[in-house]
Amino acid sequence: MNNFKMISVADGARQELHDVLGLTGAEISVNVLPAGASVPFVHAHKQNEEIYAILEGEGNVTIDEQSVSVKAGDWLRISPSAKRQFFASATNALKYICIQVKENSLQGYTVNDAIIL
Repeated sequence: MNNFKMISVADGARQELHDVLGLTGAEISVNVLPAGASVPFVHAHKQNEEIYAILEGEGNVTIDEQSVSVKAGDWLRISPSAKRQFFASATNALKYICIQVKENSLQGYTVNDAIIL
């Protein structure tokens, strides 16, 4: 049995990686909004914070009724209870990764979690 799983993400509107990678501690999705499009709903979470990495394009995110401009290279962390909705700009598609994890669940990271072999 391998200790890893690898996939290739095809171009498309949205791909959730939880099931295809067998993730056990996070949900990750790759998202593409065409120019002028938006996520068709406002949402929040009960327990999970979301971390967004803007890969390509530009647009804005409405967070608790505040509009925040985003562009390629930006990273954003949004608290579970914040209401959010993503919009691509009128002229550019918006491609981003969303990482969803339980808020305050990280117990160790990088050096604290690594084992030098």
